[in-house]
Amino acid sequence: MDFKEKWNEFFMDTYGQLPIALVKGEGNYLIDSDGKKYIDFTSGIGVSSLGYGNEQLKKGLKDQIDLLLHTSNIFFNPVAIEAAEKLVNASKLKKVFFANSGAEANEGAIKLARKYSFDKYGEGRGKIISLKQSFHGRTLAALKATGQEKFHNYFFPFPEGFVYVEKNNIEALKEQLDGTVCAVMMEAIQGEGGVFPLDENFVKEAVALCKEKDVLVIFDEVQCGVGRTGKFFGFEHFNVNPDIVTLAKGLGGGLPIGAILAGEKTAGVFKKGDHGSTFGGNPVALKGASVVLDVVTSEGFIDEVAKKGELIKNIIEGFNIPGVKEVRGKGLMLGIELEGESKDVQEKALAKGILTLTAGAKVLRLLPPLTITEEEIKAGLEILKECF
Repeated sequence: MDFKEKWNEFFMDTYGQLPIALVKGEGNYLIDSDGKKYIDFTSGIGVSSLGYGNEQLKKGLKDQIDLLLHTSNIFFNPVAIEAAEKLVNASKLKKVFFANSGAEANEGAIKLARKYSFDKYGEGRGKIISLKQSFHGRTLAALKATGQEKFHNYFFPFPEGFVYVEKNNIEALKEQLDGTVCAVMMEAIQGEGGVFPLDENFVKEAVALCKEKDVLVIFDEVQCGVGRTGKFFGFEHFNVNPDIVTLAKGLGGGLPIGAILAGEKTAGVFKKGDHGSTFGGNPVALKGASVVLDVVTSEGFIDEVAKKGELIKNIIEGFNIPGVKEVRGKGLMLGIELEGESKDVQEKALAKGILTLTAGAKVLRLLPPLTITEEEIKAGLEILKECF
């Protein structure tokens, strides 16, 4: 079958695909329609946190499919309760709302922040400050919260009430942090923006300023969360406590899911009818999340993620490749800044059996499954070395 021809016939032209069709996964490998095997350094853009074919995940999902696919949030859902308890306990926040994606979670977080402010202060205090080069999703409010002008075309009118400041610039934040602001929204590591970890001093000072002014702190952990950075949350690297946290991607282990976590200030803000979702809290997706949480929070798992991230950094830096300017990130969320074009390296790696991502024209991004082994890392990087 000519997959490209069929795709172009039936799909809107929204994605730029690499020229393979993936049909099967085994462990931390993916296999294409010709039977070629690839070491996966993408995990479906940070989604397949347990790799492919994890026995615990397969059993949980199969058992749940046999029991019940879907009901509705007008009934109690034991599977969702189980996952919610695990997530709240792992996060130290208070309550959760389940959605289906990161964009949905961020839309809900924006609503939650604005309702908190409205309930306490009334109108005129609904502005959200986010960081330049951030990415928060494709739906209209999440897209407007995204601090990249290239995304702010065509889809007018956008929702109002969003402003942007340079990351790590506390003075710029202070200038914008006036009486019209309800929340500051940030990623611990800007993924789509080039894999840039925020500066610890900036984050701590920003959070302290927000607490002082009763401005909520929202951490978008869609890509950073659930163990990806060598901590359960990316913001844990800064020892701060946000008011709202959003999750998606790796939480479901491959199934569509999103989550909004609310802290002390925000846990009681939403009332009946303020927010909702037909599919959010779906029993199958939540069974997946429950298994992922069991694995990721098991003793030593996240520590191993941190060690594997350091291993990747050390190996790549040890190659002393002239075309590699910097390796940055935390855990298994890493960016390799290049002299040349990241797309060229990605295509060469693909031909040699390594799947990678890009994060802009000059950054190769690595987001392998959290279960990738040291042997697979070493084998993959030896091949990748030939592609720079």
